[in-house]
Amino acid sequence: MTQLTRDGWLLLASKGIRNFGYGYVSVILGLYLGELGFTPFEVGFILTATLVGSALLTGVVTSRADRLGRRRMLMVSSALMALSGIIFAVAWTPGLGLLVAAALTGTISATSGEVGPFETVEAAILPQVSSEKRRNQAFGLYNAVGAAMVALGALAAAIPARASQLDLLTSYRLMFWLYAALGITTLLIASRLSQKVELAQLPERASVVTLTHSRGPVLRLAGLFALDSFAGGFVVQSLISYWFSLRFGVGAEFLGPLFFGVNVMKSISYLVAVRIADRIGLLNTMVFTHLPSNVLLMMIPLMPTLTSASAMLLARHLLSQMDVPTRAAYIVAMVEPEERTAATGVTTLSRTTAQAFGPVIAGAALGLARFGFPFFLAGGLKIVYDLALYFSFRGHKPPEER
Repeated sequence: MTQLTRDGWLLLASKGIRNFGYGYVSVILGLYLGELGFTPFEVGFILTATLVGSALLTGVVTSRADRLGRRRMLMVSSALMALSGIIFAVAWTPGLGLLVAAALTGTISATSGEVGPFETVEAAILPQVSSEKRRNQAFGLYNAVGAAMVALGALAAAIPARASQLDLLTSYRLMFWLYAALGITTLLIASRLSQKVELAQLPERASVVTLTHSRGPVLRLAGLFALDSFAGGFVVQSLISYWFSLRFGVGAEFLGPLFFGVNVMKSISYLVAVRIADRIGLLNTMVFTHLPSNVLLMMIPLMPTLTSASAMLLARHLLSQMDVPTRAAYIVAMVEPEERTAATGVTTLSRTTAQAFGPVIAGAALGLARFGFPFFLAGGLKIVYDLALYFSFRGHKPPEER
């Protein structure tokens, strides 16, 4: 049983509430923008803005969190989440400006996963609210809770299509009002965190360059993670949802339950990943589960029917996310406690920045052809990443694996 302090359980609660919102927003976002009248390229542009905003906010918070306070930064991020939900809910015209501004708050999720600085700050806190022997399990539970709530959120995405008493656009708007309420709830939870979540000894400078002993390995990891996330930007959940809609003519009433299944697979994979990592190591788990998932990714557009494409998507996600808790555990295990915020910040910033370029390119590609070019490009680049990661870091093991 993972041993967590009161602060640890508060983090899990916040993670679950946020991820419920991410789950349904990532499914309906592309559909909502399409309902407003945006073209595929414009949809991709707005999704790119969500990722750019996430990168910018992560960079700002990473450089300030330890000095200004991790709890305070989580509260600010939660407030921005609420604000972005309100802006999307009241957007009445198909103009890009207002929605791009809301997307640039960095707290609208197009990926079904964490956005903004939440994960960066909380990953630095987790080792302080769990025992060292249970660190891997803590990260596994943290990500499993998030995936389970994303799954429930994805299932809730079908509500607008089934709310017969309301038109579809109004139903979508209500879902964004709910998203704003979830942001306010996470703000209240963050306000209850204790002083124990803060860094005991402040770094000399509040900057991501406070990395000293671990700078070389962390920057190499950041570069490799950037390649993986750039590839992932072509197949964020909102774009996959949009592609299924274009290819097979399905809406949220089908896509909601489908992505519920996808995120159930993720949740299972997070817990299984911890057990595998305890046996074969964090790095081996990251690579040897990720490789076959990328082959499955490239097979999705080759499937002739909605059923077979959906089955391939589910199979892919049973494997593709096992590197998430192991990656987070690997990073914090390889650096000193005072460098954990900087290390997680640098690697998260590299991932979110690189991922931002994918949706706008993929959106343009979807507008030209529905065959599935983004899936092939993403899968191929991810395979390159897996091989490069393994051969670059197979000699770098966390202390407990040496």
